[in-house]
Amino acid sequence: MAEFIDYSVDDRVATITLNRPERRNAQNQQFLEELNVAFDQAAEDEGVRVVLLRADGPHFSAGHDISPEEMAKGAFQRIEETIPERGMLGIHEWEAKYYLGFSKKWRDIPKPTIAAVQGACIAGGLLLAWPCDIIIAADNARFSDPVVMMGIGGVEYHGHTWELGPRKAKEMLFTARPIDAHEAERRGMVNRVVPLADLETQARALAADISKMHPHALAMAKRAVNQTMDIMGQSAALQSCFDIHQLGHASAYGQTGQWMVAGMDAVKGNK
Repeated sequence: MAEFIDYSVDDRVATITLNRPERRNAQNQQFLEELNVAFDQAAEDEGVRVVLLRADGPHFSAGHDISPEEMAKGAFQRIEETIPERGMLGIHEWEAKYYLGFSKKWRDIPKPTIAAVQGACIAGGLLLAWPCDIIIAADNARFSDPVVMMGIGGVEYHGHTWELGPRKAKEMLFTARPIDAHEAERRGMVNRVVPLADLETQARALAADISKMHPHALAMAKRAVNQTMDIMGQSAALQSCFDIHQLGHASAYGQTGQWMVAGMDAVKGNK
């Protein structure tokens, strides 16, 4: 049984629920591993045609869990273990699997995915919402990436430009201020905005409508759009930006960690 992720299937719709509300659905390694198992299960189940990603509690996800106890167990432990022998390779390998790798994998599962987002969707929260095909946002949803405050140029799955356009992407990154649901809808990042009280009902209604379509046609429609984005350069750009992100880690730690420490304190305050 998973501790942080709930999974259920009803009438051809798999529901994946982020269930760590006491930490605002902040993501540690176990959380991400359980989420990946749930996506795999939905992808492999021939009875599932649509995947709905939702969250318990007032917030969709406060991003990566950067509490001291979690950092000691996760990616940042690899820095201390590997810097003497391999430099920054430890954190690069960990993030390539758990952040960029998982997000790209979820983007490409051959079934439509819907994210229902309420409250805060911060930094690593974007790595859960952006890979989904459709985003339904509650009217209280807000999206932000304050990672520049940590001396790094944005989160690992750098979808900002694709989701918002270049100028709004730069504003989001340069200021670290959140974008509200209505602005996200105007920019095309969000499909629709609904009252918070209606988020669950409307997301499930949309999933039910899509589930009536032919499964192979759905898979091919999704593949066609994703392939078009890749031909336009999205996949290569995501990988290139991930490498830039790793350079940011090296730079921040090279400055005795002062940006990382100050930035993490600021990001925690943002949450």
